Amino acid sequence: MWGGRAGALPRVWGLWPTGALGRRPLSCNAPSLAGSSSPQCWNCGGPGGPMREDGFFCPQCRALQPPDPTRDHFSLMDCKRSFNVDTAKLQHRYQQLQRLVHPDFFGQRSQTEKDFSEKHSTLVNDAYKTLLAPLSRGLYLLKLHGVEIPEGTDYKMDNQFLMEIMDINEKLAEAQSEAAINEFESIVRAKQKELTDNLSRAFEQDDFEKAKEILTKMRYFSNVEEKIKLKMVPL
Repeated sequence: MWGGRAGALPRVWGLWPTGALGRRPLSCNAPSLAGSSSPQCWNCGGPGGPMREDGFFCPQCRALQPPDPTRDHFSLMDCKRSFNVDTAKLQHRYQQLQRLVHPDFFGQRSQTEKDFSEKHSTLVNDAYKTLLAPLSRGLYLLKLHGVEIPEGTDYKMDNQFLMEIMDINEKLAEAQSEAAINEFESIVRAKQKELTDNLSRAFEQDDFEKAKEILTKMRYFSNVEEKIKLKMVPL
């Protein structure tokens, strides 16, 4: 996927605007990325507000506007604030936004617009990556509800679960064959699928304490997944 800074931009969808005036409006009714609180355009002094065409450019001078730092990832990616996300729609929205704000399109624009483009593109990347994976999406959604899980905390993990994780780690460390490592990968994938389903139900019921517990377990299994990946890399 594209990074936050300018680079060789892959040609997807076959639709490339040639300049700010040629940029297509978003196909969804997303709120302004610049935010309705912006009193005026930084470039021409024109009025801002929610009626600013596609939401990224001033309707008078078409200058790229600054990002709204108060906008959350769900709003930016045109998703309902929910744990259940349509990942195909999320990917389409990501590509749609990058066609508007990626730095590759601002090489001949003002330095201010180049800087805004870098910031917009980074925000889009962060939002996409966060909402794409169940673990990061759940942690982010929990944070929006005012609940955070500090890194390194066990958060009331029962001894049985901790012993299960310890057992998996020990056996994984001893595993040498590809078949054995693949078996662990299948086990952990099934565990994460079960936890993800449980997490979805917890959010549906607004049971944030339960969600916090499940996400902590998912973190443990995510660490195991990273160890499995390292085992699969040939030395």
